[in-house]
Amino acid sequence: MSLNFGKSLQMLVAQPIPIQHLSHPLLSEKVIRLAVLRLDKVHSVVSGNKFFKLKHNLEEAKTLGKKTILTFGGAFSNHIHATAAAAHAEDLQCIGIIRGEDADLANPTLAYARKMGMKLHFVDRESYRNKNSPQFQEKLRILFDDFYLIPEGGTNELAIAGTKEILDESHSNYTHVAVSIGTGGTFSGLIASLQPQQTLIGCSSLKGEFIRKEMANLFSKYNIHSSGKWEIQTDYHFGGYGKHKPELICFMHWFYSEFHIPLDPIYTGKMAFGIWDLIEKNHFPKGSSILMIHTGGLQGNAGFFKQTGIDLPIL
Repeated sequence: MSLNFGKSLQMLVAQPIPIQHLSHPLLSEKVIRLAVLRLDKVHSVVSGNKFFKLKHNLEEAKTLGKKTILTFGGAFSNHIHATAAAAHAEDLQCIGIIRGEDADLANPTLAYARKMGMKLHFVDRESYRNKNSPQFQEKLRILFDDFYLIPEGGTNELAIAGTKEILDESHSNYTHVAVSIGTGGTFSGLIASLQPQQTLIGCSSLKGEFIRKEMANLFSKYNIHSSGKWEIQTDYHFGGYGKHKPELICFMHWFYSEFHIPLDPIYTGKMAFGIWDLIEKNHFPKGSSILMIHTGGLQGNAGFFKQTGIDLPIL
């Protein structure tokens, strides 16, 4: 697969996305084929699903003549990191509204964003909860003048249009596709591009069954329909968003030593743990062929180390 951001976006060009096929005695025993779509390799800095989420948004910003991108995120946000890199590559100004007035400017994510030219504006957590309100956004427009707004996590209609492009006919031989769920934009795009014979499995990184209603609302809002089937797994959150447990960390180190694929503890680590556990529990029929989507986010491993002192594999 070779993609680019179109004629107006010449600086950001996707690399061919490899599929890594895994070999292990468990897979042979269960008669399962397992592979990883390495979206983490789509671009050197605009990694994983963020590349696809930003693709059409940046095209639209340039079409509208906007010179500034504004978006939201936490202090260790993959979205903040990727947006800063993409805006820099496209010679766009960029503003990041960061949750928490006490955020550390020296943390790896924010330090990189500043290096890429992103202007950081910190707000208290209570104010941040109102980020989607018209009143809050009007205050931002008074403060920063004209800008193109991309929501937290990057999920909007144009982001979903981008994530629809992750799967194509070359992936139609897989019976199952697996991906982590955060804001739901990638899951929604994949839902829309499934083949009739395929099942999409979303592993939620957030604690709670509310994610099912959130997804249903997204499907309704953006008129998303699927030719295939889908399911959401809610048992692999390890305590909730941004939380972890020793068994997750051990699994990530094992997975790297076994397959030389680094994972992150927020999204891909939990998804891979979940799929491996489901294979062990005979969730998949014999003969199934599973494609796990590596959605990137490895930049966050450095911040995870800064927060916890736990070292994680990263390439």
